Amino acid sequence: MKYVRTSGSVAGTCPAASPPGFALHPDELPDGLVVADAAGRVTCFNTAAARITGVRPADAVGRALETALPLEDLDGRRWWSLTDPYGGLATRTGQPERNLLLPGGRQVLVSARYVRERAGGPVVRVVVQLRGTEARRRTERSHAELIATVAHELRSPLTSVKGFTATLLAKWERFTDDQKRLMLETVDADADRVTRLIAELLDISRIDSGRLEVRRQPVDIAAAVRRHVATYTRAGLRPERFEIKVAESLPALWADPDKIDQVLGNLLENAVRHGEGTVTIEVSPARTKAHAEGTAVTVSDEGPGIPEESMARVFTRFWRGSKRGGTGLGLYIVKGIIEAHGGTITVGRAARGGAQFRFTLPVGAPAFLTQA
Repeated sequence: MKYVRTSGSVAGTCPAASPPGFALHPDELPDGLVVADAAGRVTCFNTAAARITGVRPADAVGRALETALPLEDLDGRRWWSLTDPYGGLATRTGQPERNLLLPGGRQVLVSARYVRERAGGPVVRVVVQLRGTEARRRTERSHAELIATVAHELRSPLTSVKGFTATLLAKWERFTDDQKRLMLETVDADADRVTRLIAELLDISRIDSGRLEVRRQPVDIAAAVRRHVATYTRAGLRPERFEIKVAESLPALWADPDKIDQVLGNLLENAVRHGEGTVTIEVSPARTKAHAEGTAVTVSDEGPGIPEESMARVFTRFWRGSKRGGTGLGLYIVKGIIEAHGGTITVGRAARGGAQFRFTLPVGAPAFLTQA
């Protein structure tokens, strides 16, 4: 890679392996780039590196690498003296990314590549990448918030389970059969709550790591909707609270039935718990973003709806809207499941003022069914 000083800044071009005519200026890189030559003098110090370190490129270019970019590890040791990029074993290729300190104690993520013209030869160039720690800190805060939320949500049901079981074991003979049944039913419900929370955590882990598996089978989504509504009416809700609209001809849908049940259950629970009036579920043919054949499901209510300024955050972790309760993870998981199927989900305002969630799934038929 060649670098040329131009009017106080540094310009660069991609190596020969790049497409012909393709040029990249170092200042266009999103991460900090610092390059030192065979003598250890800085030849490139891009805009991102200046932003991260607070050092002007003009003050860095031409200086020794350890002077232009003084770094220390978390134990206070000078990094370039410790790693000695131009000396040591001739088989070294660089340094993996690690957290180091700039003057003043500000943290920065640093990785380095030692460039040699031939294997075992001297280092002719040291290429250093710098990244800020803001993204990592946001991830760490998100993980900390997840742990705190889970701990809070687990404490209540486990306290209840422990209390009732300890009471029953200590004073079994003092309770009537009806009292025992009530306590055991409470324990059973709290155990289900813990199980659901653990399942949510496993889903989040799979979604974040891209390992959420979709086991496609034929799915009668209209029947699935009716089954969920029947569960609510058996639990005591009036049948008039729900309106189901199913188009006459729906394409055959191949999806993971358990995960689609999870999506429907979550959206209906949100509509019942947070919405008001009639909950309307519409199932109809649709076209996906790729203009492929698909099925759309729309769940609407007549409640206050979701404020316009909050709609962009509905599918993020821990969003709970105006009413507290729950982990705030359900819609994040719903979005992950829909996208794992190759579908999309949106939120908006229903015709009668409430919230409206609409997801579209591609038909997803196996290859052997689509072949002529």
